[in-house]
Amino acid sequence: MDRASRQLVDYFAAEPVRVSALLRLPLIGLIGFLVWIWEVDSWLPEVYAAILGAYSIAAVLWAVAVFRGPVPTWGGRLSTGVDVLAVVALCVVSGGATAALLPVFFLLPLSVAFGDRPVFTGVLGISTAACYLGAWIVYSKRDDHVGLPDVVYLQVGFLVWLAVATTALCFVLTRRAARVAALLDVRRRLVAESMQADERTNRELAEHLHDGPLQTLLAARLELDEVRDRMPDPALDMVYAALNDTAAGLRSTVTALHPQVLAQLGLTPGVRELVRQHESRGDVVVDAELEDVGKPVSQPLLYRAARELLANVHKHAGAHEVTIRMFRKGDRVVLTVADDGAGFEPSIVDQRVAEGHIGLASLQARFDAMGGAMSIDSGVGRGTVVTVTSPPEDFDA
Repeated sequence: MDRASRQLVDYFAAEPVRVSALLRLPLIGLIGFLVWIWEVDSWLPEVYAAILGAYSIAAVLWAVAVFRGPVPTWGGRLSTGVDVLAVVALCVVSGGATAALLPVFFLLPLSVAFGDRPVFTGVLGISTAACYLGAWIVYSKRDDHVGLPDVVYLQVGFLVWLAVATTALCFVLTRRAARVAALLDVRRRLVAESMQADERTNRELAEHLHDGPLQTLLAARLELDEVRDRMPDPALDMVYAALNDTAAGLRSTVTALHPQVLAQLGLTPGVRELVRQHESRGDVVVDAELEDVGKPVSQPLLYRAARELLANVHKHAGAHEVTIRMFRKGDRVVLTVADDGAGFEPSIVDQRVAEGHIGLASLQARFDAMGGAMSIDSGVGRGTVVTVTSPPEDFDA
């Protein structure tokens, strides 16, 4: 599995941890509420309050941490282990209120069933059943009026069954996630190979046009220029102007097919040249901040995005100002093009595809398939902001 696929798997693996971090907060609130309304004497109430308070603070801090940054691989296991220890400790020190807390044990195996870790799910489920039985034994021994009801053994059996069921569910989900990741990896590779084939075809076509028709045209123009020097004629001047326009058009086509500045100098000079060409039209003011990002593997895709987005501004936006930004963000390159033009409803992109206008939709499909992203923020009368993010790049390579 390559780097992009590993990051994709890590991303989806982190989602259950984030969901659990959110669900943990109302569960702690319910624990406090149930014990508060349970009309029994508590054993070690100060210790109980301290444990519940520390558990609550840790849960809030953990929720903030997992949503503000990357989730470490050990984060899910550690947080679930803390859940088990906290619930067991609360049961041990809560006296008669233990009966209100025991149902929480049935919720713990479910908290890791979607974490793609069958072994951990099984171990946690069996441990939860053992802790449940242990909490009942402590409660029954500490209170002379409460024995160990036979139903407890039945409930422990249900917990063991729940452990087996959640482990089987986790195993099925893990296999499905692996198949999805493999399919996404195949798709990304196919798109990458397709783009490489396009680049090769464009390069070969550009070389053919440059070395063949363009050189022939330039030679003909040179000969015509010599004829014009010997025999000035307005008709020859018109032919000469037509040859000039055709040569300029061919050069533009060759550059569009295979921009030399992109191949020789890298992405940032290539995008800077696009900005210069856009400014030369004189109809908009361009504010560009382009960080040097070298020659990332996805530079043809990013260059195509910059060219397509600037062309759309010129053709459709009716803008007065355009802002373009490009910078590194972690192991990715982010490109943003914003304008103050007419804007549009992003929901019509699919409709435009049906009508044969596939520019933005094609870009979005390519970025999605390669493991990148593309977002469109627009509305009628408020301009457009398009942000594209490259697939993961190895800048140290």
